Amino acid sequence: MQRKSKLFLQALKYSIPHLGKCMQKQHLNHYNFADHYYNRIKLKKYHLTKCLQNKPTVSELARNIPSRSFSSKDFLPIKQENEKSLSENMDAFEKVRTKLETQPQEEYEIINAEVKHGGFVYYQEGCCLVRSKDEEADNDNYEVLFNLEELKLDQPFIDCIRVAPDEKYVAAKIRTEDSEASTCIVVKLSDQPVMEASFPNVSSFEWVKDEEEEDVLFYTFQRNLRCHDVYRATFGDNKRNERFYTEKDPSYFVFLYLTKDSRFLTINIMNKTTSEVWLIDGLSPWDPPVLIQKRIHGVLYYVEHRDDELYILTNVGEPTEFKLMRTAADTPAIMNWDLFFTMKRNTKVVDLDMFKDHCVLFLKHSNLLYVNVIGLADDSVRSLKLPPWACGFIMDTNSDPKNCPFQLCSPIRPPKYYTYKFAEGKLFEETGHEDPITKTSRVLRLEAKSKDGKSVPMTIFHKTDSEDLQKKPLLVHVYGAYGMDLKMNFRPERRVLVDDGWILAYCHVRGGGELGLQWHADGRLTKKLNGLADLEACIKTLHGQGFSQPSLTTLTAFSAGGVLVGALCNSNPELLRAVTLEAPFLDVLNTMMDTTLPLTLEELEEWGNPSSDEKHKNYIKRYCPYQNIKPQHYPSIHITAYENDERVPLKGVVNYTEKLKEAITEHAKDAGEGYQAPNVVLDIQPGGNHVIEDSHKKITAQIKFLYEELGLDSTSVFENLKKYLKF
Repeated sequence: MQRKSKLFLQALKYSIPHLGKCMQKQHLNHYNFADHYYNRIKLKKYHLTKCLQNKPTVSELARNIPSRSFSSKDFLPIKQENEKSLSENMDAFEKVRTKLETQPQEEYEIINAEVKHGGFVYYQEGCCLVRSKDEEADNDNYEVLFNLEELKLDQPFIDCIRVAPDEKYVAAKIRTEDSEASTCIVVKLSDQPVMEASFPNVSSFEWVKDEEEEDVLFYTFQRNLRCHDVYRATFGDNKRNERFYTEKDPSYFVFLYLTKDSRFLTINIMNKTTSEVWLIDGLSPWDPPVLIQKRIHGVLYYVEHRDDELYILTNVGEPTEFKLMRTAADTPAIMNWDLFFTMKRNTKVVDLDMFKDHCVLFLKHSNLLYVNVIGLADDSVRSLKLPPWACGFIMDTNSDPKNCPFQLCSPIRPPKYYTYKFAEGKLFEETGHEDPITKTSRVLRLEAKSKDGKSVPMTIFHKTDSEDLQKKPLLVHVYGAYGMDLKMNFRPERRVLVDDGWILAYCHVRGGGELGLQWHADGRLTKKLNGLADLEACIKTLHGQGFSQPSLTTLTAFSAGGVLVGALCNSNPELLRAVTLEAPFLDVLNTMMDTTLPLTLEELEEWGNPSSDEKHKNYIKRYCPYQNIKPQHYPSIHITAYENDERVPLKGVVNYTEKLKEAITEHAKDAGEGYQAPNVVLDIQPGGNHVIEDSHKKITAQIKFLYEELGLDSTSVFENLKKYLKF
């Protein structure tokens, strides 16, 4: 049986291209991703495989990519008092970078898109799709199935792999770092593997086998970031490719998920608040699909299968949080759903995994991680509180029915393996080298009180031996949209900052999903200002409890997180010294009024409809970053944008930057001579991706900007980065 590389909710969450102003490669938690379907990270010496030896290094490519940067230094005729120190700091940075690029290093290698099937492991090695026997997966003994260079793409990588049930074919989705466009290739497995077919713009895809033992590939087609069509194809002597389903409502998207036992292929039709699921019989895929429950506004549900029963994770009923229900597979309608398990208040369901005799729920409750193991024979429940340092799950691809493996990670700690063994009823942790960060850093979980009295959770990281934290630099992270958790996967640059004395604070504000569905509902539409109040309360609480001070406080966000950051810069700029943004959503009003943009209709449930609802329009005007720029002192701002970003159009980012420059210039005239104006840097990168998480150039530019703005020496931080990044 083939094991999917993401489980249940994560498969839906991280494989669909319709998460709004956010692109998780996946990133979960994801993911973490990078969050390509399933990633594992291990410490090893980096070496180039044979088919990559003639390619330029990442740093060489970064240096050769043209970009356009604009700074307030270009338009403000005001002398900067610290020009000399900035120049010296820049020289130190360049020297360290040159040194790093000429030295071999040890780093954490991220391994993408790995699938186990029939005693083989399928994965990417260099520029090739390969497979090796399971026991030889970490050796160099592998069979090359397809060379990605045949696609004539710039630095392609495999985003997802699916193997046909009888292992006659393997399908892989190929992407590049600078584009969201993808190609699905189908390779026939034989003594001499050959590419049988390729399909452009595929989002999700799954294999099933029909009554005549023929492999059938179902896939969804993506056009302009919208995914409405389902196709099915066969290969070999009986080739065909036909459209199977089309969703007519433009506010919905379609995604495929194969239940873990491969019994049913589910067609998931959903928007931000509502879903509908159809079942395709895995034994008779040509039969008409069966509707589980017609879409009901506000009702979300997801489906797994075991022993002729459907297990349904849904928010139907009160309270409107996720609960687990079940029904017979032949009576799937909602009136037959029986309540099976309920979650505690303030609980986020991260994922669900189904086994022969157990159901495992991966949960986040009150900002801490738990695993609940439900015995399906006796309905017993075992709840396991996980180590307090852990901030995120990474799901494993193991198909062993006796064990449930997974990894835990945090922004400053690489993933660590854990396995729950059903027979022993115990959780086992990976033994071996203990990461020194466990002794040299602290993780704290605090709460801030927002204006309305709501408690807002925060996760704080800092060095154990730090003295006088009030004088330490602080980097605050925020997102607060779409019911998605703030990304807390391992990031080497965050680890390096903590080692260099920084405090990291992750603010889990309303609009995100950390405390469940209601936490999201309380921060969307006409409650979006709750998220801004939460962020302001978090920063003031941090300062009040002795964590840094405004002159040393920086704030970072990407995508839709830019809404709250931009709003805070307008309303309370005195709380911040500097800001970094990546592909930020800053012009909410004009974007949501432009129905020609690919995601506007899908976004109405999050931001409202200003074109037809005057209440929504007036409310958006109250917080929209672009609409509320005014002549005043602002923190320095570094923005990374992408030239062909379809999710956050470049036009809105450029308009925001120009308007901000004008406001700063006007304020500078009134402030008089000697006024230290903030720097505004807009770095426009080529390409059409939304967020390039692992870009060496982006990471170094952002860190350099923060150190310069705070007047800190950056030499040691770039020395330490060589342990993790592939320069």
